[in-house]
Amino acid sequence: MKQRAIRTADWFGRAVRSSGTERDTALLVVKSTLAATGAWWVAEHVIGAESPAFAPFSAVLTMNVTIHRSLWQAARYTGAVIAGVLLQAAVVLLTGPSLLAFAVVALLALTIGRWPALGEQRSQVATAAFFAFSAYLSAESTVGRATELGQIVLLVVVGCGFGLLVNLTVFPPLRYRGAEHGLRTLAQELTTLLRELADGLDSGDVDSERAERWCRLSDRADRSLAAARSGMETAESSMALNPRKLLPRHRPHREFVRYRRVLGALERTVHQLASLTRSLQRWRQEENTYSYSAALTAYGRFAAALGAMTELLTELDADRLAEQSARLCELSAAAEDALEGVTEAARAHDLPLADPSRPYGVLIVEAARLMEEFRLTADALTSRPGEAVPASADGRDR
Repeated sequence: MKQRAIRTADWFGRAVRSSGTERDTALLVVKSTLAATGAWWVAEHVIGAESPAFAPFSAVLTMNVTIHRSLWQAARYTGAVIAGVLLQAAVVLLTGPSLLAFAVVALLALTIGRWPALGEQRSQVATAAFFAFSAYLSAESTVGRATELGQIVLLVVVGCGFGLLVNLTVFPPLRYRGAEHGLRTLAQELTTLLRELADGLDSGDVDSERAERWCRLSDRADRSLAAARSGMETAESSMALNPRKLLPRHRPHREFVRYRRVLGALERTVHQLASLTRSLQRWRQEENTYSYSAALTAYGRFAAALGAMTELLTELDADRLAEQSARLCELSAAAEDALEGVTEAARAHDLPLADPSRPYGVLIVEAARLMEEFRLTADALTSRPGEAVPASADGRDR
């Protein structure tokens, strides 16, 4: 119990001291509470609704991590509710309020609820239709029934309006740091893999266990790509319709072009490292005649040089981008020298690069491709938004 209290206190401490998941969660809870309370007050004291719960429910449902997403959620939710209410009204007017009518309403509402355009709010079509059916039965006159159905729609509009208003005016969320966090996490996974590669190749210790570990680390880096993409998309979405982006302190973070370029280069790097680790695993399984330890040692130094670049990216910070991009260019030049060492060792020790049954040709090709992507990464951070960056080897412009 004491440990749980300590963890809870630490959580609130992090929420107060610095930005992050804890503060974002706390703000979302507070803002949802404000929106729900305001919506309830209007529904009960202004509209005089008998069942005002639809308003605060709608306010909380439309509260989202970005204003852009809140707007889309509100539009889809309102559309789903209106569709459900109109569907119920049409069926009951044609057939009367009966068990058969309810079955038809349920069938049609659940069918419309499969419409992809409504997104996450598709289930609300059936929910609204069922509530509308219940409200219709409880009313005693035609006017009363029409009023009940109209009131459901009005409460939803009020709730969505309060949700949007609070999200827009009370600490409107900006998630530009999420893009940096995703790139840092991905860079950390790549750094771990490249260091492991460097240690194993430099020492000549490429046993089956180590080769399998390289493949596992490569798979882990590949999985982190999804989080990096999600962070980038959320950061870009948080800028749309957000008044905070106009403040001077946030203006440097309004462009994500360079981060997009870096993410594209790192994504291709992940795929090339996957090919490289598979080639090294194949080398361990099949190569038992020749020994090219000097060439593998040179390859290990090249991997270490690339690891120094990704290690710098683990500290990516928009406020220090000029300093970091200059340092990244220096590390890129050092990696170029290490790549020269790989090609010189390959020539000096007559590696069978042209033999398709041996992995050495693939290793050299992948080294050249990796260097190109890291060069593009350095260029992407150095360039300014709107400035062209050279295309990668596969022809895709960064």
